Amino acid sequence: MYAIVRVAGHQYRAEAGQTIDVDRLHVEVGSEIVLKDVLLIGDGDKTVIGSPLVEGAAIKATVEEQFRDKKVIVFKWHVSTVYRSKRGHRHHLTRLRIQEITV
Repeated sequence: MYAIVRVAGHQYRAEAGQTIDVDRLHVEVGSEIVLKDVLLIGDGDKTVIGSPLVEGAAIKATVEEQFRDKKVIVFKWHVSTVYRSKRGHRHHLTRLRIQEITV
């Protein structure tokens, strides 16, 4: 069984026992959270599509880690003029372990 869940404006595919990395959530490491913005639930041939959310569906997850992603280098330049700009960015993420999907 899998579910499509919306967390902080982004959509993720979640399965029981799987870990997903989402944008930073301001919760303590080790705490349990319930995600109620479930958009779709699929179980083999049976699929339930919400409009916009699936009624009564929820996902229980445990916060495993708060971390920063790999550095992304942004490099801009112009050939004709002497212009070079180099910046780096590291995104803040939260790792969630999906415990169960309830319908």
